[in-house]
Amino acid sequence: MPPGIDPPARYAVFGHPISHSLSPAIHRLFGEQCGIALEYTAFDVAPDAFADAVRRFLARAHGANITLPHKAAAFALADERTPAASRAGSANVLTRLADGRLAAHNTDGAGLVRDLAGRQQCALQGRRVLLLGAGGAARGVAWELLDAGVEELTIVNRTADAAAALAGALGVTRARARYWQDLADLGSFDLIVHATSAGVLGQPLALPPGLANPQTVGYDLSYGRSAQSFLAWARSAGARSACDGLGMLVEQAADAFALWHGRRPDTDPVYAQLRATLA
Repeated sequence: MPPGIDPPARYAVFGHPISHSLSPAIHRLFGEQCGIALEYTAFDVAPDAFADAVRRFLARAHGANITLPHKAAAFALADERTPAASRAGSANVLTRLADGRLAAHNTDGAGLVRDLAGRQQCALQGRRVLLLGAGGAARGVAWELLDAGVEELTIVNRTADAAAALAGALGVTRARARYWQDLADLGSFDLIVHATSAGVLGQPLALPPGLANPQTVGYDLSYGRSAQSFLAWARSAGARSACDGLGMLVEQAADAFALWHGRRPDTDPVYAQLRATLA
């Protein structure tokens, strides 16, 4: 580095596996757009090595994105936690504070709502929503869906106790848990959010077609190959639109970028470029 020129700020994403991650490309594009020099690395770290690896990195860097399977561990590692992270019990962003302590953030839910309301033109106020899954991904978005004004949030999970626990944690009558075997009797929904691990694990997804109607939006929190099964079901069931989570990914990354750099980039050109690349 030439004298008098500061090195680029360092950031990273931690996951296992991580080779599929689009985060380095997203933050590089954000940095170019905003005229901010940064270095962004993807680290594949096994769960038993995560805490040491992220602490070592953040001793010399300002922030890190966290993806599966480390979000709960990142939350536990932090010294401070935002309300969104505390409600979800997980963190997808860690920031090193001025005194060296770590702050946990969760921008997943805000990213989903922003993508739905803006890019997907899916109004949430007063809507009937089905949330498939009750794990970390579902917990990361459930509160924000309620905050956005959905009238009814029905949570269905193959493990009924997990769905009941999430509905109970939400603490409002608008959120309720139902059994997976009840799906055929629930009627149709305005929005169906798929948050199970079926697509990631390559497992078949059997859902009754009556869950969708011509006004339904089907949304998978994952993107690429992992979302294909659910999106194919939504189209075959006659949903108005079937969306993967690429927009959510870009929006939550923009919120992290704003936390670190004090300005939020324009997400539309970045989304368009990534969508073209994936296509």
